[in-house]
Amino acid sequence: MTPTPMTVIDAGDVAAEIEGSRPEILDVVRAAYLAHDAGQSSNPHSSFLRFPHQTRSRIISLPAYLGGEFEVAGNKWIASFPDNTRHGIPRASATLILNDCANGYPFACMESSIISATRTAASAVLGAEVLIGERRARRVGVVGTGLIAQHVWKFLRDLDWDIEGFRLFDLDRAAAERYRDVLAEHTDADVLIAERVEDAFTDCDLVVLTTVAGEPHLHDPRLLAHAPVVLHLSLRDLGPEVVLAAQNFTDDIDHAVRERTSLHLAEQRTGNRDFVDGTLGDLLQQRRVRHRGRPAIFSPFGLGVLDLAVGKWVHDRVVAAGKGRRQTDFFTGVGV
Repeated sequence: MTPTPMTVIDAGDVAAEIEGSRPEILDVVRAAYLAHDAGQSSNPHSSFLRFPHQTRSRIISLPAYLGGEFEVAGNKWIASFPDNTRHGIPRASATLILNDCANGYPFACMESSIISATRTAASAVLGAEVLIGERRARRVGVVGTGLIAQHVWKFLRDLDWDIEGFRLFDLDRAAAERYRDVLAEHTDADVLIAERVEDAFTDCDLVVLTTVAGEPHLHDPRLLAHAPVVLHLSLRDLGPEVVLAAQNFTDDIDHAVRERTSLHLAEQRTGNRDFVDGTLGDLLQQRRVRHRGRPAIFSPFGLGVLDLAVGKWVHDRVVAAGKGRRQTDFFTGVGV
């Protein structure tokens, strides 16, 4: 059994494969969720490396195995250092290693911040489509207009969502203005910058939360009085009062109800997990449904199996195109 040569894939090659292929990537993410739902995966809890002198920073390890049509293992090592943005570099950096399931050897080392943002956005938009029932939102509120919010917009755009307007809020108004300008280039929708975070909820039937909040800052259940769908991608924005006022869905309950996420805080408040209505897999398999007239919150923890699915898809296309850097002598003493 000969190990596959290691292929190093940089951000340029990753971005080139993703751009223009988001509808296909949404299908890849859907297939990964269904394989996970069917028990064809192993997805241990993420490990969080924290720093006593930098409490807002962390590096997370996400090991996983994904079977079915994918048959790949690997690990994502992703750092989040929010203060990076003050120095002109992105908050997040990430590397994805893919392993051959036949012999365990790694066969790819990939830049993964783009893969991570892509799978997060694909997961969110898939959740929105299932919960809303169509690719349409009269008005979309966006709280936190950074990188993840930009990737969510690209999926909404490339999947031809029908959107009449946007309401944007960011503590950094300049970031909201940049996001507004990007939207203005690609859509005729009405785009306004909200002066208060509450205004990004008002009259919005889809709300996207992509902040770097470490503790809940939204506590008023009346934010959900008009029964929106909320994509709670940053996981810690909502107080238990808001969580308990809605139907709640996630990607994996055991993963999402931990590490002081909003769902975890709601569990501590109630002493149980009965407020979690189900998973995206449940929704895709129609074992659970959204109740019309009730607000719905989708809080995906971000499973490592999704990184494997999107990473394997990118790897296969890069190799087929003869791109990437193949290292035939990466492992000492192994001739390939």
